[in-house]
Amino acid sequence: MIPIPHLAARVFNTPLLIQRAKLDVILSVLAPKFELQTLPPPQMGPPTPAPTLANEQGIYVLPIHGTLVQRTTGLDALSGLTSYLSIARRLDAALADDAVRGIVLEIDSPGGEAAGVFDLADKIHAARSVKPVWAVANDAAFSAAYALASAADKVYLTRTAGVGSIGVIALHVDQSQKDAKAGLVYTPIHAGARKNDGSPHGALTEVAHGAIQTEVDRLYELFVLTVADQRGLSAESVRKTEAALYFGQDAINVGLADRLGTLGDAVQQLTTELDAAARPLFLESPLMSTPDSTVQTVDTDAVRAQAHSDALAIAELCELAGQPALTAAYLSEGVTPAVARQRLLGLRAQSTEITSHLSPTASVPPSARALDDNPLIQAVKARAAAQRRDR
Repeated sequence: MIPIPHLAARVFNTPLLIQRAKLDVILSVLAPKFELQTLPPPQMGPPTPAPTLANEQGIYVLPIHGTLVQRTTGLDALSGLTSYLSIARRLDAALADDAVRGIVLEIDSPGGEAAGVFDLADKIHAARSVKPVWAVANDAAFSAAYALASAADKVYLTRTAGVGSIGVIALHVDQSQKDAKAGLVYTPIHAGARKNDGSPHGALTEVAHGAIQTEVDRLYELFVLTVADQRGLSAESVRKTEAALYFGQDAINVGLADRLGTLGDAVQQLTTELDAAARPLFLESPLMSTPDSTVQTVDTDAVRAQAHSDALAIAELCELAGQPALTAAYLSEGVTPAVARQRLLGLRAQSTEITSHLSPTASVPPSARALDDNPLIQAVKARAAAQRRDR
């Protein structure tokens, strides 16, 4: 038998954020191997590198697979574990890599340990202010894995995927009968009344049970509030899920996911949105086109200033011509001040009524002005000549 008490210590008497079905699988593996032999310290190899294998569009797919633990300490090869620390290292590397424009968490995990998961969820949530972070349940994002998924900007899930299991569980194993059959008697000698709480060599005491339940409740509340905050849901609606599993459209209906789609769909959509956001702002104007039809960017502040100046000029021309009501019409048509001036002069020439606006501060009397240069006098003379010809 393989002696693995260090694994058992991470499963029993400790709160877990893990799907119940997966926990049963782990227990079935541990049960026949639960021996109390001394193990040598786990060998710590060099830290796993954090590659940022962004695709050619600049999207980095960060895999989150298997049972999640705070640290693997060399056990990942043995049990298919993934540590929160390794995920955090890869996330940091992707955020620091200029070639990475967006990050997609590809999740296929039943969850795992509570220790470390909420710190990583906060880290993922904060990363969204640096680069977009999306998540895809491909095909499972349960419990602790969903805590990480919910921290992303958007959550996709495939047609066969599931999310949820927002709950906490802790198990105690009582192997006192097995000890008795083996002729073993364990006598704890300790200082501190609670030091032996949760020992597998006896039944769980009421006090020990209450202590574990209190911690389970505390972590559950933290889990609920974390998901509610990250998904924009009410805490009550999250509690109402009662740690159930949701699949397909049902997950979207309760607010735990955003849309159905594959990993490829999510990557393509994120690429499309990033490309759209990266396009420069163009204004539709003939002034922007060069002879070779190349669109050029313009100074939007200068354009706005020119438009304001033109509007004032048109309003002044209409006022001087005695046609203030035309200001709005000319502005809505987008005519230039030059065009507005020509139209107003044409209206003056066609009008039988002559309107004169005299300035009270004028220093030269009107009679002293050169009438031949007055456009109104010229318009009257032209109209009188035309009437004489018609006779």
